[in-house]
Amino acid sequence: MDVGVTDRATAAEPGFDAWVEARVPALLRFGYLVTGSQQAAEDAVQSALVSACEKWSRISRRDDPDAYVRRMVVNAHISAWRRSGRRESPVALVRDATVTDPAQRVVENDAVWRMCSALPPQQRAAVVLRFYEDLEYAEIATILDVAEPTVRSHVHRALAALRRELDSVDGVDSADSAEES
Repeated sequence: MDVGVTDRATAAEPGFDAWVEARVPALLRFGYLVTGSQQAAEDAVQSALVSACEKWSRISRRDDPDAYVRRMVVNAHISAWRRSGRRESPVALVRDATVTDPAQRVVENDAVWRMCSALPPQQRAAVVLRFYEDLEYAEIATILDVAEPTVRSHVHRALAALRRELDSVDGVDSADSAEES
């Protein structure tokens, strides 16, 4: 991804290009975790950076410009998701709960990520910020621009949905085991 968002940024907004160069790798990782797709992450980050460039004089004076731009990434993804009118659904499920083979762990991690990808964007963002970025609920509330109880609700509902999905996978295992006996 080209870190020079626009030629205008260098002339009009001092410090923006340096900030982008330093932060774009972390923003892309965050974007990938929120969107579940490298392409969607790049689109969301690019959209957020274009908007941030236009408002950089205000954003750079904030206490935490990183949090503000992360929120812009989340908003860009949610807007794209709403425009697309479609929801992703998990396609691969993990059947074995005990894994010793590293390759199998990769398969399991992929399956869990697919389950996370099926969550609504706000829930997925809350889960990523809570468990991947290891942020406190108050920080997540600031980034998502919602009340802290709303963040707790998003995380709770997302975890409940993931548990239901994992239980259904376990149910498939139990049924398969019973048929094989």
